[in-house]
Amino acid sequence: MADSSATPALPFLVRHEFLIRRLHSLSGLIPVGAFMCVHLLVNSSVLNSPETFQNNVYGIHALGKLLPIVEWVFIFIPLLFHMAVGIMIAAGGMPNTQAYPYGANIRYTLQRATGIIAAVFIMYHVFHMHGWFHFDGWLSMAESVGGHKFRPYNASSTAGAALQNPVILVLYAIGIIASVFHLANGLWTMGITWGVWTRPAAQKNALVVCSAFGVLLGIVGLSALAGMYNVGKGEAYQAAIEAENRMYEARVEAGSVQPNEHKRIEERGTRSEE
Repeated sequence: MADSSATPALPFLVRHEFLIRRLHSLSGLIPVGAFMCVHLLVNSSVLNSPETFQNNVYGIHALGKLLPIVEWVFIFIPLLFHMAVGIMIAAGGMPNTQAYPYGANIRYTLQRATGIIAAVFIMYHVFHMHGWFHFDGWLSMAESVGGHKFRPYNASSTAGAALQNPVILVLYAIGIIASVFHLANGLWTMGITWGVWTRPAAQKNALVVCSAFGVLLGIVGLSALAGMYNVGKGEAYQAAIEAENRMYEARVEAGSVQPNEHKRIEERGTRSEE
């Protein structure tokens, strides 16, 4: 006969809370946070010139067929894990047994709020620029509802054209600010969680460093956004397309790029002058 006084089995999330939280914390820094820094820095290269940004995109796409594997293994899967666990924590789906180790309750609330904003923004951003999945039928559907705007061989012109709607531009600015705050504040809290800075003085100094990092990264991200927007209109847009097409033709002729009209503006989704 079963013992009715036996303690019921604890839910999976409760039993493995420590490990899940540590993995959630770690994934927010490596690779998700590291990728976001690289992504914003690469995007900011458009401030130098559309050609500089296009060269960086060519460098990324030099991975060829390995690129989707690298993206999923090192970016999307860790990102989806971080998002899922973060949403469970914010929604109360995981027990909050750990006392908040510092008194800045405003930052604690903002960390959760910006995490949700960043998650929604990232999902929209990937759909808006890339369409999520690279299947012809799916991409046609995505394009019909305003997605899949980016073409890697016309990188700055297509990214800039996709940002010309003022509402989308504001949403991107909010998303970048939320993502940067979430990373910078998360870096500080991660240092406490992992015991990197435990004393009040060390935590105070770390807060200054993390805040400065957040401000600088935010400037980089918003500057990149402004640079892309400026390339996407008027004469700058036409000049960018011409430069990108010259680069494409030269690389195809040199054999460093295989012809692929699906990655160019002519094959799919063009933008007329506004």
